Order: sequence, then C-alpha cells, then structure tokens
Amino acid sequence: MRPRVKQFFELLLTAIVYWSLAFTFFIFIRYYALDTEAGIVVDATMDVPFTQWMGFGVLLGVLIGFFYGLIEFLFDKFLLKRLNLGLSILLRTQIYLILLIVSMSLMSFVVEEEMDLDLPNERGWWRTSKVFWITVVYFVVSSLVFSFLKIAKERFGRESFLKLLIGKYRKPAEEERVFMFLDLKSSTTIAEKLGHLAYSKFIQECFLDLNLVLDAHSAEVYQYVGDEAVLSWSFKNAVKRNNCVALFFAFQKRLRKRALHYERTYGHVPEFKAGLHGGRLIVVEVGSVKKELAYHGDVINTSSRIQDQCNVLGEKLLISKDLLENLELSSTYTERHIGNLALKGKASSLDIYALKKA
Repeated sequence: MRPRVKQFFELLLTAIVYWSLAFTFFIFIRYYALDTEAGIVVDATMDVPFTQWMGFGVLLGVLIGFFYGLIEFLFDKFLLKRLNLGLSILLRTQIYLILLIVSMSLMSFVVEEEMDLDLPNERGWWRTSKVFWITVVYFVVSSLVFSFLKIAKERFGRESFLKLLIGKYRKPAEEERVFMFLDLKSSTTIAEKLGHLAYSKFIQECFLDLNLVLDAHSAEVYQYVGDEAVLSWSFKNAVKRNNCVALFFAFQKRLRKRALHYERTYGHVPEFKAGLHGGRLIVVEVGSVKKELAYHGDVINTSSRIQDQCNVLGEKLLISKDLLENLELSSTYTERHIGNLALKGKASSLDIYALKKA
C-alpha cells in the first residue's frame, strides 16, 4: 500500500473510533438531561432503551468521524501549503459547521423513525436549537483534544507519547534504541547553486518525502538539524522486518520516483547518506519551555560518526557490526565489511559494514 494511502486510512480509522467514543459519551450525558425543545424527558424512565440511544451516538460518531478524517487529510496533505493558518482554520470551521448541521439533521430523521419521537429538523432548525449549539461547543472541545493528540503523536511518536503521558521520562530512564543519522549528500554545493530560499524549499520537500515512509517502518523523528534528520526506533521496532535498514531504501525509492520533479524544479535530484547504530542510552524529559525528550549516551555520537564516514568511503549506508548482527537480512541486501575503524572522538575502534540493495 502506498504511504499516502496508508496514512489516509490510518487517519480515517482513528477519526471514526475517536468520534464514535466522543459522541457515545455525549449521548450518555444527554440521556439524563431534560430536552425541553423536543418536549420529552430523556432519562432512565424513558421507554426507549439506553442501548438504543448509545447506538445512535455511535452511528453519529461514525458519520462525523468519516468526514472529519477525510477533511483533515485533504487539508494536511494538499491545502496547508497553499493556505495560511488563519484561512485554514476559518474554512475548516465553516465546513465542520455544515457537517454538524447535515449529520444531526439526518440523525434526527432516523431517530424519529425508529423511536416515534417528534424532533426539530425543519429547515433552519439549528439556528435556535440549544441542543445544536451545545453539540457545537462539545465538538469544538473534542476537536481540540483530537488535534492535541495528533500533534503530540507526530511530535514524539506513538510509543514515546504514551510513555510521556504516564510520566516515565520525568526521571532518566535507560532504553535500548537504534539511531539513524540521515544527511543530504553534497549539501554545500547544492545550497550555493540554489540560494537559501530555494534550498530551504528543496530540503522541506525532501523531508516531506521522508515523512511518508516513517510510519510504515515504525520510525520516529528525533531531530531535524539543517539538512540532516535524526531518526530513532525502539530496538524491537528497529530489527522487526529490518525496519531501520528498509526505511533508508524506501526513502531512496521515493526520491527516485520523484526525480523528474526535483530535476525540473531545483535542477538537482537529492541523494542521502546514513549511519546506523544501536545500544543502551538514557531518555529524559528536558526543559519546561518547549519541553522535549532528550537522549544521552554514546549511541548518539557513534551513529553520527558512522554517518561521517560515508563521504570518506563513498558509501550511502553504513551500519555497525553490533546492530547488523541483530538483523536477519534477506538476499535482497548485500553487505560488505569495511573494517575496524577508529571513529573521531572514540577511544576504541568499531567494526563497520556497508549495505546496498541487491
């Protein structure tokens, strides 16, 4: 499945589940409230079973979740580059208001038919409906929560975010992780030819292409530093299906697929080089302003030094022997022993291998 298609379905499923739960909870609250507009008391003494009300809540959540996920995907992937933040928020607000009006009108017809109730659903009913505007407020709050969770997942990664929520990293914690330092080849030359503005757009597009292959390979972005990206995995996710290696070649494939675009737009087809290493290190929350996760340990420095050797050795992907021995590479990969290298800043040398796609 293509990365963009996979991202769409993941966002759609997440939105449907989230809004189903959100509106189920909303119906749970409304079930015990007095609905003066409809002239009925919605409480436990009603003839309509509570489970039936909950079923309509789920149905409403699925309906809104589907279109909400679709709208969010279209804005995130196609419209955000062309719209400023203010205009984007204004357009979404209008679309979501229409979505609520249409969804609640449809649901009122269904409820009337199934429960034999007289609910307000004539043209313009929503203008004076207290229930509708209460629902709008609830939707706005729930949408903010959804956006917060989405941004936090993108910022920290799913696993790290969950651990942050339970406070695991308030105190330094030891973990086994794998890091990849991914750097643009010939970056200085390209920057001089393009100029700083075009070069920034060039790097931005490269990293957008990188983002499209992250989820499929369970990778998290630790940092973007200029034209370099630092990626991270839990050790388990890194070795699973050889994710840490497969991501690099998936990124290369993505860049080759868009080579004509890069050539026409910037006059350069980007090439990246990478260094891979893993081991135990410390993870901890740092800062109170712009709080983030920090990784402390030799693994970080060693991964960076391995990547530095790519230019020296003329290789695109270098990996430490320690990490390579934990992978089960198929015949689609070829490995070549570079040797026991003395890396800058390290007292002991390290066995390094070069990897290529066969």
